[in-house]
Amino acid sequence: MAHSNQAKKRVRQNLKTELHNRSIKSRLSHYIKLAYAAIDNNDEKKDDLIKTAQSNLDKAVNKNLIHKNKASRTKSRMLKYKKRTES
Repeated sequence: MAHSNQAKKRVRQNLKTELHNRSIKSRLSHYIKLAYAAIDNNDEKKDDLIKTAQSNLDKAVNKNLIHKNKASRTKSRMLKYKKRTES
């Protein structure tokens, strides 16, 4: 348990930051799932959803929430999956 005022403040800030980061990661996974569902259903909005998912991945990288290689790998797999289902 934190005793000094500085340590108590750090605990408060960490909880607030953790909550904010968790909401961003949750939104990120939501958009990725939407993009894959649109690809599966051959939805006409799939390109927009893929673009939104990629944008959210890049934003998460800029905020240091995920590693840049993970974002790149996820985008690559998504586009590969789209290409495979179109043919």
